[in-house]
Amino acid sequence: MILTPEIDHRRAAFVLGKINDILSWEKTKEQEKDARFVELGEYLCEVRAKQYWRIEKLKSFEEFLEKHFAESRRKAYYLMCVHEKLTCIPKCDLRQVGWSKAVELTRVARKDGEEFDSATWLHKAKSLPKESFKGEVERHLTGKETEPWEILYFKAYKSQLPVIEQALETAGLMLGSDKSRGYCLEMICADFLAGVSLEAGIYDALLPSLTRLVLGLPKPKIRQLLENVQVML
Repeated sequence: MILTPEIDHRRAAFVLGKINDILSWEKTKEQEKDARFVELGEYLCEVRAKQYWRIEKLKSFEEFLEKHFAESRRKAYYLMCVHEKLTCIPKCDLRQVGWSKAVELTRVARKDGEEFDSATWLHKAKSLPKESFKGEVERHLTGKETEPWEILYFKAYKSQLPVIEQALETAGLMLGSDKSRGYCLEMICADFLAGVSLEAGIYDALLPSLTRLVLGLPKPKIRQLLENVQVML
């Protein structure tokens, strides 16, 4: 039998009010939203641990997140993870590096456990640009060199999805099943740009597109292409 904790209604009202204040403040202060992410993560952990969501007549913490973080429940969990995993780093330092770098720090802390060198990684977070720091984290976690990356968001109508999915699937079959959908999309775009540039005679734009297409070929095919070009020249 799971025991339901006794709720301190006064404290619960204070915490829930603070969460609402911060979320409302974020909407009007978009450029400064990093400043209060540490505080928000701490309050969210308290709401989950002490079941303050019951004050709002909700059935679960998940329902609480659906209500208050409709756009991104994932962000809420990231904020909570920062609070739980980075207890060894002062809050003022976390505020200074910002929430996106703090999330990367949690990935390192989770992997390294008790061996997490918080001072070294905090210095890297403060001194490196965001994308460079993400690259450092990826190299530490995977042992591999990585390019900086971004997640793209754009709207596609349901009527457009079959064409998009078919194009990505076809590109995947041609390029190999080990290629990511992002890589397949790049090759589709490169092919389009190469065709348009050739037709319009824009050779400066054609060269980068052709280069990306050639690099997508298996090495034997690249050598064969180079030999054919040499013969034609």
